[in-house]
Amino acid sequence: MTSRTVPPSLRSHCSSVLLALLVACGAAGCKRAEQPTPAPAADKAPAPAPAVQQRTREQAMDQLLALPEIKAWSEQIETKSHGAAHGAVVEDDPTPRVIDGKPYYQLSFVENRKRDVHRRASFLVAKQGDEILVEDLDDDSVQSLSEWRRNIRNVELKTN
Repeated sequence: MTSRTVPPSLRSHCSSVLLALLVACGAAGCKRAEQPTPAPAADKAPAPAPAVQQRTREQAMDQLLALPEIKAWSEQIETKSHGAAHGAVVEDDPTPRVIDGKPYYQLSFVENRKRDVHRRASFLVAKQGDEILVEDLDDDSVQSLSEWRRNIRNVELKTN
């Protein structure tokens, strides 16, 4: 094994450089300690809310067609008409209806017959979020989907 020795002049020079580095690091450390501490996270501006995905008209229609009530109505229409009539979701008005500042697609579930179209129910599907409202066209009011489901089941119980 060979060893190398460092000449004394270089050793002295290395020691000076090392000492200078230590002093510089120490001074830098002191400067960091003198800097103000960052403000707590609570003082920072709130992080922006994540962007809410906007639902397309087609997605709103698909969401309605996926409702169990709509599926059942579609099957009933097909069965009773022996395939001559079909259930469908149509857009009533391309202009969104705004309720409490929130825009909704105006859609209806209809029975599509050869000679005419019969509306079964009108829905408002939020452009953002999961909300679905049901319109009562008789008194121009709206109700939540869960409230509509309760009411429709009560009607079904009374008619049976």
